[in-house]
Amino acid sequence: MIQIYKAFEPQLPSLANCWSTCYVTTAKRQVEMAAITSLAPVAALFPTWLVAIGILWIPFWRFTDVSYSLFAFAAIAMGIVLFSKSVQKIFLARLLGARQPNNAEAATLYQAWRRVAKANHISLDSFVLKVVDTGEINAFASGGHLLVVSSFAVNQLDNNELTGVLAHELSHHLGSHTVALTIAQWLSMPILLLAKIGFFLQFIAETITNTFGSRLRIIRLIGLLTAAALTVVSSLFVAGLVVAQSLSNAVGHGSEFQADRRVVQMGFGRELLTALKRVETDSYFFDEVTKSSLMVSSHPPAEERIKRLESLMRIEDPFR
Repeated sequence: MIQIYKAFEPQLPSLANCWSTCYVTTAKRQVEMAAITSLAPVAALFPTWLVAIGILWIPFWRFTDVSYSLFAFAAIAMGIVLFSKSVQKIFLARLLGARQPNNAEAATLYQAWRRVAKANHISLDSFVLKVVDTGEINAFASGGHLLVVSSFAVNQLDNNELTGVLAHELSHHLGSHTVALTIAQWLSMPILLLAKIGFFLQFIAETITNTFGSRLRIIRLIGLLTAAALTVVSSLFVAGLVVAQSLSNAVGHGSEFQADRRVVQMGFGRELLTALKRVETDSYFFDEVTKSSLMVSSHPPAEERIKRLESLMRIEDPFR
């Protein structure tokens, strides 16, 4: 035993250092309260989705033996596939209007991302970084692995500020905040599709009515009734989205504050605070999907988030 001890004695200091620096826990996902409350918009959207799926199912029912329940289940199953990392990288990113960062953007992004990944003891490729072309400081998390930053933010924010933004988006993933939002985005797609088709057919009906209705009153009457019916149906679909969107706005603030708290606990509170102060003059710090075709959630004013962050940092910042 003494010989074994002597053999390892020169290595003990380095082993101790390795233990203190290497024995760390990887950041794990948790289901925070904000993730649970964010299911409310999904519940509100689901009845409208069932109707939309029913309408889309009718052609399949006419020509195949596929039942409505099987068709709806298949649609839900396809939505679950969105949480696959490879599917998010290819399909969901494009759906959100995001693209692969160019060489200069990638260098800037990954310089900041390395700091965040190292602090949370996760590999660099655990999440997918994408860029969306907008002229505002904007970032959002989606699916289970996507971190999307606007091209304007990549070019305008310095390394510290960008680190704070990426830490905030990672916090949404770690708190499971993106799960319900991604489900809502998927459910909203057939609803929006039918609403757009309805309004397009309404336009066609009104055009035909205006063109030929002056010659035959019956055509004009049919055209007006058709346009009115299509307007009502399309408006009902939009109303379902509006209700879900309102609920999403109501519960969205909680997830932002929880994500900000996690950023402080990571040790990047000052970086996020600096980034927020850069956009304090704006009404909101954008942290959402900006594509009008998908569900989004509103967020607290930057001024309110700054005050809360400063308070949190006095209490919970590990590096203060």
